[in-house]
Amino acid sequence: MGEEPSQEVGPRAAVPIEGNAAPASSQRPFRRATDILSLEPRGLNRARAAAYIGVSPSLFDKLVLDGRMPKPKRINSRIVWDRQQLDEAFEVLPDGNDNNPWDEEEDAA
Repeated sequence: MGEEPSQEVGPRAAVPIEGNAAPASSQRPFRRATDILSLEPRGLNRARAAAYIGVSPSLFDKLVLDGRMPKPKRINSRIVWDRQQLDEAFEVLPDGNDNNPWDEEEDAA
């Protein structure tokens, strides 16, 4: 009867949306913490940046050194690559040659 509703805790708990003023009724709009946590980060560490473009971390290092991939940004002690800059650099990579050895084998058969 006079029981207060229990509050949810943990990653599924509701969290306030930043930047929104509280309505006159003093209730704030809420969004689940899992919604916020599920956002893909814009800054990727070396291993995730390499995986994002589909190469090994060692090949990614070579691509950064020769300028085909962007240099990282520093956020305090973290080094991260901007996902948008990776997309732009990936777009200008060459498409490769038109002679696919697998296609030649199929044509010969």
